[in-house]
Amino acid sequence: MGLLDLLQSRQRPRGSPLPRTEPGGLTAPLAGAGHPSVDPGIGASTVDELIASESEFLQRFKYCYGCDAETFDRDIVAPIRRYASYVNLLPATADNFFCSAGGLFRLGLEVAFFALQGTDAHIVSGRATITVRKELEPRWRQATFLAGLCSELHRTLSHATVTDEQGNEWPAYLVPLTVWLERRKARRFFVRWIANAPDSRGLGLFALPHIVSPEAMQHLAEANHVVVPQMLASMTGIPLLHEQSILIELVKRSAALVIDRDLAASAHRYGRPILGAHIERYLLDAMRHLVAAHPAWSPNTDRSRVWLGAEGLFIVWPNAAAEIRKVLEDDELRGIPKAPETIVEILTAAGVLIAPPEGQACWSILPPGSSAPLEAIRLVSPDILLTGQTRPVDAFAQPLIARVATAPSRTAGATNANITAVPPPTTPALATPRSAPEDVAGQAEPPMPPPDAQGALDFEPSPAPPSEAAAPPEPIPAQPASVAPSRRFALKAPLRLLPQVRQALQDAIATMNADARTAIAVTVASGVFVPLSHFKANSIDVSVALRALVDVDMLVGTKDRRPRTYQHDIGGQEQAGVIVKPAHIEGLNPTDFHTPT
Repeated sequence: MGLLDLLQSRQRPRGSPLPRTEPGGLTAPLAGAGHPSVDPGIGASTVDELIASESEFLQRFKYCYGCDAETFDRDIVAPIRRYASYVNLLPATADNFFCSAGGLFRLGLEVAFFALQGTDAHIVSGRATITVRKELEPRWRQATFLAGLCSELHRTLSHATVTDEQGNEWPAYLVPLTVWLERRKARRFFVRWIANAPDSRGLGLFALPHIVSPEAMQHLAEANHVVVPQMLASMTGIPLLHEQSILIELVKRSAALVIDRDLAASAHRYGRPILGAHIERYLLDAMRHLVAAHPAWSPNTDRSRVWLGAEGLFIVWPNAAAEIRKVLEDDELRGIPKAPETIVEILTAAGVLIAPPEGQACWSILPPGSSAPLEAIRLVSPDILLTGQTRPVDAFAQPLIARVATAPSRTAGATNANITAVPPPTTPALATPRSAPEDVAGQAEPPMPPPDAQGALDFEPSPAPPSEAAAPPEPIPAQPASVAPSRRFALKAPLRLLPQVRQALQDAIATMNADARTAIAVTVASGVFVPLSHFKANSIDVSVALRALVDVDMLVGTKDRRPRTYQHDIGGQEQAGVIVKPAHIEGLNPTDFHTPT
């Protein structure tokens, strides 16, 4: 009997109970069982029963993969059978997404299917020749399927402990659960969830040999050196540096879609699910991406979002929330929170952030060169974002946290707007003037505190003699807020811009901050002119650079997705180049430029 005949003969309506189990996958307690009756356990299932329960889903795999029966059995059915043998009817979580019996098996199948389906809309290895792509495309599709199937495999090793009726523990590193249960002649098993288990995705690699055979791994690695590393990077959640992987993006989007759909269905049936149980890894991925690629996220730089000091790593908030959300929206992830407060709540619950002092929504920091304290969130460890960065970051020796003056009138519900010191009642002459100037946000700029209250914001408070309190406001020599910062130019490119083109363009714009006579990029009437020779000097094909810039709509004069080149004199030599729109250059005012018709 063939596989499809077996599936059709064993096919059952989706949602009906599996053989030898009650609805939900739970069995009634057996007479004389040695385990307490309060936990009925989960009835063990065979591989054939698991495959038959998802026969309709496997038929969808066959239509999607589009191959002959032998190839389908080897590439798709065999890994699914091995996966079913390894996880049996384990739930994916204790009380959140896919928490019923068989949840982990169903989760792996759905993520694998949607990731495999997504490969139809993408050309992987697009820069390779047609011959190379013909050889690599089947391997990319198979690797995407396997990465989706095993995307949550780490949960078997890090989130739960499985025992049989006698209390013997399943050696998950050594043998699949189904094989172990058959050897023990166990009819059911019990799951004990580990409290506050870390999300150690890399552990899934130790279970991978039970799912993917050595022959399949060797097949994926033939004639290339990229398919297997990308598949493993997707499973561990650690993408390869300086490489954009469609495989990783497809699996990430598929997992977010599948989990969000299950949570929505669970909330409809059972109530509100636990907040953000799977979102924190996407938020951290977005922040790591911004630190590596976004100029405003370069740590300890002028007007940066990220500050590393003696107390740890801080991210200016809620300014950074919009940029994080933009990255996740570009990745087309489902279920991503919109409000900055929700993001903070999810990261705090996941143990990523340190909660601020009681009565404050955020930490107040005073970075070097800042005229007023900034609100920020504080990470548990700087390594969460900075590990693996190409540029080392030196922490400031001085503290960053601004000290808050304690005043009798301050209540527990006071906001961070009261961070400035409150003048004592004995110095009414130095009260806040009514006509305080306003900053760009429309809020009154806090006055400079009097000398005897200066220690509220200084890092080393020093008391002043009482006689200085009546002195004229001469100790306010030069307020940093009144000094216009020197103009610096930086690239503000969309995150989906090709990394090599982004780096070359960023280097060209950076030369505008030095001697104008040696600048590579120069301002013209409609934007910033960049010569094509600069891309050639950085070993980038001009056609590739132009196509990448057109795709993100950064060039002036683009028509019908075809870039327009211009001639401009640089250093006494006429050169061909393109003009970047001024909106993509930080430090320029787009209203100073005109757009050619």
